[in-house]
Amino acid sequence: VTDVGTRVRKGQLLAQLDDRQLRADRDAADARVKSLAADLKHWQELSKVRYADLARAEEMWKAQLITAQQLEHDRYSAVGSKYEIERQQEDLRNAQETLRSLQLELDKTRIVAPFDGVVARRYVRVGEKVATNDRLFWVTATSPLNVKFTLPEEMLGKVKPGEELKVTLPGAAGEEHKAKVTSVSPVVDPSSGTIEVQAVVLGAPGQLRPGMTVDVSVKAQ
Repeated sequence: VTDVGTRVRKGQLLAQLDDRQLRADRDAADARVKSLAADLKHWQELSKVRYADLARAEEMWKAQLITAQQLEHDRYSAVGSKYEIERQQEDLRNAQETLRSLQLELDKTRIVAPFDGVVARRYVRVGEKVATNDRLFWVTATSPLNVKFTLPEEMLGKVKPGEELKVTLPGAAGEEHKAKVTSVSPVVDPSSGTIEVQAVVLGAPGQLRPGMTVDVSVKAQ
C-alpha cells in the first residue's frame, strides 16, 4: 500500500487487492479457451476430410460402386461435422467472453493513480477488508495549481479569460506568483451576489500547495 506523501504518476499502482481466487478462475478460463480453440481446429480439419469423403462417395455412387445407404452415411457425417463446428465456435465465444469478464474483474484488484499527483490521505491498512465504494486513497494533483475565488457582481465583464493576476500566500513574505484567468462564470450567484473565477498558477509553485488559502489581486478594468 502506498504511503501518504508519495508522489505518483498516472496509472501507478497504489494498492493490490487479494486476487488469488480470481487469478485461479482466470487461468482456468484461459485453459478452457485454449482447449476449445484446439477442438474447433480439430473439427474444421475433420470436416474437410468428411466433405472430401462425401465428394468421393458421390462419384462412386454415380459409378454404382457403393450403395445409397453408404452415400447417405457419408453425407450425414459431413453435415454433422458442419454443425459441430458451429457448436464449437459458439462454445469458444462464450468461453472468451467469460475470460474477458474475469480479466476485467482481475484488473479491478489493481488500485492505480487516476492522474499525476501526491497521495494526500490513505484510508486503508495492509490486510484490511474493503468493499465496493469504500474510500481507499485521496490523490491530489499538484500541477497545474488552480485558484478558485469569487468577485463582486460589479466585476462581471471586467475580468476576462487570459488576464493575469497576482497570487500571494499569507505568511510567506515576498513570495508572489502570477496566475492566468481560465474561466469566469457568466452568471451571478443570487445568494451571495458574486461571480466565480478560476485561474491557473504560472511558473514554479514555490510554497503553494493544493488546498491552501491565498490572496488574489485583480486589476479592475
